[in-house]
Amino acid sequence: MRTAYKCRAYPDPEQAAIFGRTFGCVRLVWNKTLAERHRAWHASGRRTSYAETDAALTAWKKTQELAFLNEVSSVPLQQVLRHQHAAFAGFFAGRARYPRFKNRTSRQAAHYTRSAFRIRGGQLQMAKTTTPLEFAWSFQKVDLASLNPSMVVISRDPDGRWYVTFAVDTDTPEPRPAAGHAIGIDLGVKDFAVTSDGDRIANPRHLARKAANLARYQRRMARRQPGSANHRKARTKVAAAYRKVRNARADFLHRTSTSIADRADVIVIEDLAVANMVRNRRLARAISDCGWGEFRRQLEYKAARGGRTLVVIDRWYPSSKTCSHCGHLLAQLSLSTRHWTCPGCRTRHDRDINAAKNILAAGRAVTGYSPGDVCGADVRRQGPSLPQSAAKQKHPRREP
Repeated sequence: MRTAYKCRAYPDPEQAAIFGRTFGCVRLVWNKTLAERHRAWHASGRRTSYAETDAALTAWKKTQELAFLNEVSSVPLQQVLRHQHAAFAGFFAGRARYPRFKNRTSRQAAHYTRSAFRIRGGQLQMAKTTTPLEFAWSFQKVDLASLNPSMVVISRDPDGRWYVTFAVDTDTPEPRPAAGHAIGIDLGVKDFAVTSDGDRIANPRHLARKAANLARYQRRMARRQPGSANHRKARTKVAAAYRKVRNARADFLHRTSTSIADRADVIVIEDLAVANMVRNRRLARAISDCGWGEFRRQLEYKAARGGRTLVVIDRWYPSSKTCSHCGHLLAQLSLSTRHWTCPGCRTRHDRDINAAKNILAAGRAVTGYSPGDVCGADVRRQGPSLPQSAAKQKHPRREP
């Protein structure tokens, strides 16, 4: 299992200049290779292999125009070719979108493998540098002196902060003790999450709280002359404001996902089509501010590390319109209706809590998990039909 440790870095002026040149060369190689791939595909419909890009890079270094590529470490340049080859493999497989060109105002990064760095006694020495790189190590449970990373990533955010990331191959940790509990989670905008236990996790709305400051900084940047020093300073202010929002959101998602992974053996969520939902211009900003995709990613790897089970049910499962008590399915349920009464059993439902209970029942039907009952009795299956007992397996007749 691969683990990453990211911490702040404080390069001296010489190191900052070397890393800056490396970022520029990495960006140049990426954009030039991407342009060549694009040209070859549209000219003859031919895919470019990694060997061809590697040979092209060697030829570029021998030209007088691009001879400066030899001044930086060759490892980050080779890694760029590998990353782009993997990006196109994901694109042709339908897992990712088409790779885009890089610009100098976005986040910059350079990946170094073991042949381009050395770490001894807690000191990190990068290729082409003469002094160790200073960084702040804040992981108290990990001994830096015994760290054996397989890759080191030097990055610089748009606000000017430097970071170093250590990628370490570790053994799979021991599974956590069984919690004897299963939980269903219904994600939303008003409340970030509502659990089948009845708990509500409030949506902190990080971007909405900082919207006034972001608008003010963006207006200042719009009044500056592009390319000037004042425009660069204003852009840094905007990037710093976005960094605070990003860090606050990441902290909230980590705390929430860790708490859920600690107290449940089975975690059930919906397969939300976030990419389609953000096309709604009225809700795009609010949905993006929630970070549902990142929350699911964190739950996946934290559940795998702790020996938990994460179940993702079908996005078309009518969890909100189905009664969690008798299984009655409503024909329609508007988004503004937050409470409703079941016509079949007259049970009063909170929309979100009822959806979370149905999501949990669907996950139990998939895994067969039922705390306190090994046979899994009264486990509701996916769909609008009524629940079936473990002793009665005959399907009921469908009523009009």
